[in-house]
Amino acid sequence: MSESALYIERRRRLQVEMQQGIAIIPTAPEVIRNADAHYDYRYDSYFYYLTNFAEPEAVLILLAGESQQSILFCREKNLEREIWDGFRYGPDAAREKYGFDVAYPIEQLDEKLNELMGNQPVLFYPVGANSNWDSRIIKSREVVKSKSRSGIRAPADIRDVRQLLNEMRLIKDAHEIDIMREAAKISCAAHRRAMHSTRPDKFEYEIEAELLHEFCRHGARHPAYTSIVAGGSNACTLHYVGNSARLNHGDLLLIDAGCELDGYASDITRTFPVNGRFNPAQKEVYEIVLAAQTAAISAAQPGNSWDMPHNSALRVLVQGFIDLKICQGSVDSIIETESYKQFYMHRTGHWLGMDVHDVGEYKEGDQWRPLQPGMTLTVEPGCYIRPADNVPRELWNMGIRIEDDIFITPQGNEVLTQAAPKTVSEIEELMCHE
Repeated sequence: MSESALYIERRRRLQVEMQQGIAIIPTAPEVIRNADAHYDYRYDSYFYYLTNFAEPEAVLILLAGESQQSILFCREKNLEREIWDGFRYGPDAAREKYGFDVAYPIEQLDEKLNELMGNQPVLFYPVGANSNWDSRIIKSREVVKSKSRSGIRAPADIRDVRQLLNEMRLIKDAHEIDIMREAAKISCAAHRRAMHSTRPDKFEYEIEAELLHEFCRHGARHPAYTSIVAGGSNACTLHYVGNSARLNHGDLLLIDAGCELDGYASDITRTFPVNGRFNPAQKEVYEIVLAAQTAAISAAQPGNSWDMPHNSALRVLVQGFIDLKICQGSVDSIIETESYKQFYMHRTGHWLGMDVHDVGEYKEGDQWRPLQPGMTLTVEPGCYIRPADNVPRELWNMGIRIEDDIFITPQGNEVLTQAAPKTVSEIEELMCHE
């Protein structure tokens, strides 16, 4: 299947799921950073999933039912603006290249929308995602309602189109997995580069620069999220992004970073010693977290429920906390009282795809949903030990997390990020600087 045919098929699938009605899916707006400088543009994931069209100021409209139609609104071709801002397709070229039935200039959207919405029984759009769009859609619907005496009806039913798209995006097709494998490959290389470059007295931002360099030189222009490069006690802050501290001999460095490639995220965390050698206390805690991750990955199997990897990791972690003498009691009692949350306060993973915390429900009704082939998720247990009276001093300020990207297959799973070293011996061998 050609690339354009793939996106045409996705639009057709959504039309089938809609059964009838009109769907309106805008891309993301451009955002001013300061003065007249913009943030780097990133399209809306839902819009791009259905169109493969990366320009701003664009809207997709789908008509379902007996007369299916796929319509793009985009910027007009403008050679003068292209001198300043770069190439733009324009409606005619975009329609031909991306396989739309019709394409119009974005300036005609409101006028055409009033026509297209007429006599459609259901209106699908991302309800509440953007207040400006909420107002615009409501205004257009009111215009259509005002024509009722002419026999034109406005949609009586409004639904969130993301409910349909989330289920579509949750199961990745071969094209998506190919991109995610490549993103993972690039990110693994970046983590290897970061490990090899780390030395005491360097700054966190120097290591971040190594990550970004590796992303960019392989065509992944942007990270999938703000990189966490957290040395020493900074690793005990889950979302630390300051990345400005000096790296000290004897500390651990936690790096949570992944590139985005062609709209798809990777997400890897590795933790390793700044000086290249784990001390005995660091090694003991690290091996507990690694064993927890191994158990979780083993539980990430088709047919197992979403929470089985988390529960598997949690039991290993809690037993480890007992062995470290930082939790008291049995594994079951500690889990029941949640006293372990002093050291492990997050879940063990999340969906992964076009968004780093990707879309899709984790439960079906009141039950955790079963894992299915085509799903991608992270597995990321951790241990974060802040100074406390009940904690031996040699464990203070130790933050360790190990995260990989997992693709569920019919036979089991595939660890997309396996090439990033994570055993003690692999890490120490890579960081040997003699």
